[in-house]
Amino acid sequence: MVDDLVRRLARFERSYFPKYREEYRRLVKEGQHPRTLFIGCSDSRIVPNVLTGTGPGDLFVVRNVGNLVPPYDPAGTDPGLGAAVEFAVLNLHVRDVVICGHSHCGAIRALYEEEPQALRDMPQLARWLDHARDAVLPVTVSEEALRRTEQRSVVLQLERLMGYPAVAAGVANGAVFLHGWHYLIEEGRILVLDIESGKFVATDVVMGAAKHGGDAAAFQLQ
Repeated sequence: MVDDLVRRLARFERSYFPKYREEYRRLVKEGQHPRTLFIGCSDSRIVPNVLTGTGPGDLFVVRNVGNLVPPYDPAGTDPGLGAAVEFAVLNLHVRDVVICGHSHCGAIRALYEEEPQALRDMPQLARWLDHARDAVLPVTVSEEALRRTEQRSVVLQLERLMGYPAVAAGVANGAVFLHGWHYLIEEGRILVLDIESGKFVATDVVMGAAKHGGDAAAFQLQ
C-alpha cells in the first residue's frame, strides 16, 4: 500500500504538477484567495474539486464525518472546525460557505441503529454524531427517510453556522452567503437548498430562476 501511494506521489510530481507549475508558484507568491469555504463529509466518494470544477487555490476545504458543525463554543475542547471557519471568513474573506451533504451517508444511517456495535467501539464517533441527532425523523428507517434526514442535517448545520459570530456578522452585512447542497452520488446530481421554500431543488431550477430574472437570494442565506 505504501509503495502504491509513493507511486502516486511520483506521478503527481512528473505529470500533474508541471501542468500547473506557474499557478502553484503564483499562489505561493501572492497567497491563497479562495472564494468558497466547502464543509463536506470525509466520505471518499466526495471530491469537492470535481463537484465544483475548481482547481488549486479555489476552495478552502473542511471535511469531517457527516459534514457536521458543532454548536459554537469558544471554550470547547475541539476547536478544529471553528478555527477553520474563523480563518476562512475573517482572514481569507471567503464569500460563500457551503455545507454539502450526500446520499448514502454512513453517519446518518448510524443514527437510526438502535445498538450499533461499531459505535460502542468508537465512543468519540458516537459523541460526534450527536451533532446530527436533531435531524432524525420519528419514523421507521427507509431509504426515503435517510435521504430526508441527510437534507435535514444540512439545514441543521447551516443553522449552527449562524451561531458562529464571524459567520453571523458576515451574513448580516452581506459579505458572506450560506449554501446547502445534497449530493446524490448514484445520480451525479446536486440538489440546492431553496431558503424560501425549505426544499432542495435541482440545479437546473436554480439556473432557470436566474435566467428568467428570479431572485438568486432564494438559494443563499443572506
